[in-house]
Parts: sequence; structure tokens; C-alpha cells
Amino acid sequence: MACTTGRHADHDVYAELCPCREVLTLIANKWAALAIGALEDGPQRFGALQKRLQGVSPKVLTSTLRRLQDFGFLDRTVYPAVPLHVEYALTELGRSVAVPLGAVRGWVEDHLDDIQGTGAASPGCATV
Repeated sequence: MACTTGRHADHDVYAELCPCREVLTLIANKWAALAIGALEDGPQRFGALQKRLQGVSPKVLTSTLRRLQDFGFLDRTVYPAVPLHVEYALTELGRSVAVPLGAVRGWVEDHLDDIQGTGAASPGCATV
């Protein structure tokens, strides 16, 4: 696909040096994809995100949120209160990538029992 910004000849995620690779690496990251999904419900504070994304360390979540902000997928708003109140929210770009990521998350949940190597029930999964 031809680059509309004029920064390079074309967009090709298969090309080693294409900037697409860096974006794909970010949105294909487990924690980034889950953070984007969690923020689909609206702005959230760091603690709420960490609670929702079970298993993520504060350091990894901080790094993930910073990268998503740097790439324009989310906004970070600081409210001058004591204690400091910070909220994260998806931007328009973040909401647009949430759609295909949501489809991937849904596909994984729908097909987990069909995927080899994942047949055993996990105590962390919701039961029906």
C-alpha cells in the first residue's frame, strides 16, 4: 500500500525496515491488546486497569500505557487532586484498533477448546 504521508515509499508489514513493524509489534503485544480492550468501556485509572488485567506487573503496565500513548492510541489525563488522579482513555485511533483486536480476543475465547495444547481447564477461566 502506498504511503500517504510521504515518509516512505509504501507500507508493507512484511518488509523488515517498514515502520509498520513497530506498530504491529505494539498492538500484537498481549498487554497492549488487553489494555485497549479494557479501555473500550471508557476511561479508567491505573489501579482499575491493573486489577482488570490480572497478572500484569505495575512496571509492565506503565510501560505498555506509555507506548500506547506515544503511538496515539490513548490519552492520559491528570486531574489536579490529592492524591493525584490519572485516567487513561482511548483516542479515536485507539477505538478504531479496538475493533479488530476485539474480534481476535473473541475468536480466541470461542475457539480455545479447538486449539491443540489448551484442552485442560484452567482455574483462572470462568466456568459456564
